[in-house]
Amino acid sequence: MNAQPQRSAIGPTAPQPALLIKRVLHARERSLQIAAPLSAEDQCVQSMADASPSKWHLAHTSWFFETVVLQPLVGSYQVFDERYGFLFNSYYEALGARHPRPQRGLLTRPSLDEVLAYRAHVDAALASLSPGTVQTAAPLLELGIQHEQQHQELMLTDALHLLSLNPLQPAYAAERVLPSVELGLLEWRRRPGGIAQIGAAGEGDFCFDNEQPRHRVLLQPFEIASRPVSCAEFMAFIDDGGYRRAALWLSDGWALVQAHRWQAPLYWDLHEPAAPQQFTLQGPRPIEPLQPVCHLSFYEAAAYAEWAGARLPTEFEWEATARDDLLDATGAVWEWTRSSYDPYPGFKPMAGAVAEYNGKFMIGQMVLRGGSAATPVGQARVSYRNFFPPATRWQFAGLRLARDLA
Repeated sequence: MNAQPQRSAIGPTAPQPALLIKRVLHARERSLQIAAPLSAEDQCVQSMADASPSKWHLAHTSWFFETVVLQPLVGSYQVFDERYGFLFNSYYEALGARHPRPQRGLLTRPSLDEVLAYRAHVDAALASLSPGTVQTAAPLLELGIQHEQQHQELMLTDALHLLSLNPLQPAYAAERVLPSVELGLLEWRRRPGGIAQIGAAGEGDFCFDNEQPRHRVLLQPFEIASRPVSCAEFMAFIDDGGYRRAALWLSDGWALVQAHRWQAPLYWDLHEPAAPQQFTLQGPRPIEPLQPVCHLSFYEAAAYAEWAGARLPTEFEWEATARDDLLDATGAVWEWTRSSYDPYPGFKPMAGAVAEYNGKFMIGQMVLRGGSAATPVGQARVSYRNFFPPATRWQFAGLRLARDLA
């Protein structure tokens, strides 16, 4: 498996400065729109250690632009509040100490109004960047846009988890927030074995460093489902005792089933078999049989695949087939793969403070491919590598089946 030389791991050739700043500010405004349906109380609470309050997301993405772009490149920039670096640094060891992640929900101060003022301060500084500075900072500004968009999806998944724990079962919004995806007939797409090119080419379009370098992998003959698994198909797994049959599960997954008494995907309520429901951003809603099943852990996805007489595809099988336009990879749900989140041959992290963006997490995680209905437009791409620990359930994650060919 030979790696090709790695190109810029951050972004494309610098666009027109005015256009780039317009895109930055548009992304920043979109975050405010996502937060708008939530009350000030909603935005302060942390529902679990893996999630973050919406207020923290709004502040952290501002800290990112302030720390990575404005402070290093604008000599006249005035930091909004020196204390915010400690509060809103996520995991960048090189940028100093930080508040513990599991305690972000204790940050009742600064208030939401103060965080919004912080965002306005950062946005004003970004809007006033000179064309020359924008050209210099273009790769980092593009990274900032992509980073902001990643947190926009997290704001929705974290808000959904938070509201699901409220006995009132409140809705984030009365109307459907995410597009509905009705799955069609499942077909199997055959692909012969051979060499496949994997990874982003890095020629003009943005990519994260973990998508490079482009390299060759050897694939054995396989076939892959044309679409993700539906809610109706997963319901059949449940009805057949899928959560009660240890033989279907990886050892760690079966331990979680027993410890947490998993009986269905997260947010599903099967107490009324004739009218099963799931909690959504619109509040409780009937389970829609032809929607893709989501909010699955890797272990649940692997157990379903075992039950179905199939397996999960590797991330390389997924990408190679998607590049051939053989998949319905429209971003209905993130799809668990059977690939560990490892560096590609010849991987090099981004330079500078953002070197910690991806590489330090390349252990103990599984790769997801595709994108979900909550993924911002333009971020999901064939080479994108999402990653989470295998027990993660609160993301919009489902699965697609694959099978070996003799």
